[in-house]
Amino acid sequence: MEFVEFRDVTKVYTMGTNDIRAADGVSFTIRKGEFCVIVGPSGAGKTTVLNMLGGMDTCSGGEIRLDGQLISSYTRRQLTDYRRYDVGFVFQFYNLVQNLTALENVELASEICRDPLDPREVLREVGLEHRMANFPAQLSGGEQQRVAIARALAMNPKVLLCDEATSALDPMTTASILQLLKDINTRLGITI
Repeated sequence: MEFVEFRDVTKVYTMGTNDIRAADGVSFTIRKGEFCVIVGPSGAGKTTVLNMLGGMDTCSGGEIRLDGQLISSYTRRQLTDYRRYDVGFVFQFYNLVQNLTALENVELASEICRDPLDPREVLREVGLEHRMANFPAQLSGGEQQRVAIARALAMNPKVLLCDEATSALDPMTTASILQLLKDINTRLGITI
């Protein structure tokens, strides 16, 4: 059995009298521990697919499974628990709390999950052991993104979803963040 399964998934948004098909018959599988990249032109539905996999949006049809669980049939409450315990998110905009240090931002996330990883250890894992006491405004864009990755990892998720995680960064920092994600995938075996 595959770890992530999309079977003929559709997502239709209704705008007035128009139906917009953001995803139309999407099917794919991802193995546990795999590093997978979804590519396509702007408007192709990449974010919609990630939002459905992450439980932030529901599908209009088809089936979505993670680790054997049919998440496409979850209730709102089940989706809330799923997002809290099973999914780590890294977004284009870091969404860090500005008046909390890097360590406090990571600790905040680790307080809402069942089996968190040590916040100090995950900050070391992403190369920020010397920046734990810094506030987001004192960090570069790449460092802020590393804090966002550490925050997601501290939740000890089954899957780490990254949506446009490097689009706001320069090419050298982008390469560094992508290498960091690949290293995390290799060392921790997390599905990304």
